[in-house]
Amino acid sequence: MTAPPKTTTHPLSPLRTLAIDVAIPLGSYLLLRDGLGASLWLSLAVASIGPAVRSAWSLVGGTPNPLAWLMLAVNIAGIAVSFLTGDPRLMIAKDSVVSSVIAFAILGSAAAGRPLLSVGLKAYLTRDASDRVAAWDRLARHSRRFRRLELRFSAIWGTALLAECAARLIGAGTLPVATMAWLGTVFTLGAIGLAVMISGVATVPMDAMIRREMAADSAAG
Repeated sequence: MTAPPKTTTHPLSPLRTLAIDVAIPLGSYLLLRDGLGASLWLSLAVASIGPAVRSAWSLVGGTPNPLAWLMLAVNIAGIAVSFLTGDPRLMIAKDSVVSSVIAFAILGSAAAGRPLLSVGLKAYLTRDASDRVAAWDRLARHSRRFRRLELRFSAIWGTALLAECAARLIGAGTLPVATMAWLGTVFTLGAIGLAVMISGVATVPMDAMIRREMAADSAAG
């Protein structure tokens, strides 16, 4: 009997997501504002569309997760506010609202024992390989330490997003809008980089536990 083929997550998927969420919005803003001479308000509003489209696209053709729905709803609400108010500072602050809503949702889900980031974390650590998925499922059912690390991962990312939210709010209220248009991207990249580094305290031992579980299962077999 032939085993079903294993599928893996494309190694460039995180880079594509980062490009749509960060590089494309910033590039759109610079092109419209500096290249085409569009107003500051219009440049910021159009730059907000990319992340919303990405969120909507992530729900097409797959199994949606609550975080994807949440990101889509918040992005759409933010774009609506941007077009209704026309206030550049409010549009800058809107991004911090997106971060804070997602951060509180992630932290709340972790506190409730149902972390929103587990879908993505499982895909990242198992790479959709059937033996790694089986090891994850067994550990998630029987290992308290594994579940604590799973919750810790979400707590780290939620806290990093809250820090980004605070930095954006302070910047939106105190710095020139043109400065925050690019500095907001620096805040986002900084929060992502910090979360990636710190979350290793959860992902590294979880990966080791998965490999040990696979080895034990292989030995028993």
